[in-house]
Amino acid sequence: MIDTSTTQKASSLGFQESPVAQIIVRYRRIIEANKAVERLFGYTRADLINRSVQRLYPSTADFNQIGERCEARMRETGDTHYEDERFMQASDKTIFWVQAKGATLSPQDPFSLMIWSFEKIADKSYRSVDLSPREREVAHHLVNGRTSREIGEALNISHRTVEVHRARLMRKFNVKNTAALVSEIVHAF
Repeated sequence: MIDTSTTQKASSLGFQESPVAQIIVRYRRIIEANKAVERLFGYTRADLINRSVQRLYPSTADFNQIGERCEARMRETGDTHYEDERFMQASDKTIFWVQAKGATLSPQDPFSLMIWSFEKIADKSYRSVDLSPREREVAHHLVNGRTSREIGEALNISHRTVEVHRARLMRKFNVKNTAALVSEIVHAF
C-alpha cells in the first residue's frame, strides 16, 4: 500500500529542490515558487508569493504582450503548453534572456492555474536583426543601463569603440536614441 502522505511530501520536496526555476500561478499571480526561482531572480519566496508575475518582467508592456500572446495561442490551438524566449528582470533590475515554458492545468481557462519554468539563456542570438557577437555583448549591457565607459571596462575595450558599436546597433534597429534602442532590443521578440 502506498503512503500518500509520504508521496505528497516527496512531491513537494521535489518541486522546492528542483534545479529548474519553477512557479505556479493563478491568473498571473504567483502562488508557489521554488528555490531555483529565488536563485535565478534574486527574490525570496516571500517576496513573490501572492504577487503578480509582472514583478519578473522588465516592463508592463512585456508582461501584457506576452500574456496576450500566450493566452491567444493556447485558446486558438487548444494546446496546454506554451513556450518562448523573452527578457526577464531580476530583483537587482538586471535584465536577462530566458527560455520560458508554461503548462496550464485547466485547458478551458488557461490562466486559472499554470506552472512555468525558466532557464537562463547565456548567449542569445537576435533573430530579427543580424548582430555580431560583440554587438550582442554591447546590447546586453545597454539593456542593463550601463554607460559606454562601464561597458568598455566590462568588455576590455575603449568607450569610443563601445560608442561605434552603439551607433551600428542604432542603424540596424533604425532608431535615433539609446532609449529607443533599448526598447527595440527588449521587444526584438
